[in-house]
Amino acid sequence: MRELEGNPELSQRELAKSLGISLGIANYCLKALVEKGQVKVSNFRASDNKLRYAYVLTPQGLAAKAALTARFLKRRVAEYEALKAEIEALQKELGTEAAGKRAQVEDR
Repeated sequence: MRELEGNPELSQRELAKSLGISLGIANYCLKALVEKGQVKVSNFRASDNKLRYAYVLTPQGLAAKAALTARFLKRRVAEYEALKAEIEALQKELGTEAAGKRAQVEDR
């Protein structure tokens, strides 16, 4: 959706190449987005090739993109917080072990 929003004039072939997917997958996904009403297809009039189309996100598509982005960011923040807590626990554990080792050395 991000690619289409930024470059609605991309051909399916160019879109597939840009995303690193096959042309068949790009076609399949675009058809699904059109059926869901998230993308509108129109002739790309500025092109000499009249078979070329522009894929424009509809308001529903923009809302879906925003919702996807919000869910993605929520997941990333949760992952970040979990990693941060794990790192702090490991640092605390290592700090406790280091303090214990220092005490053993000092007792000798």
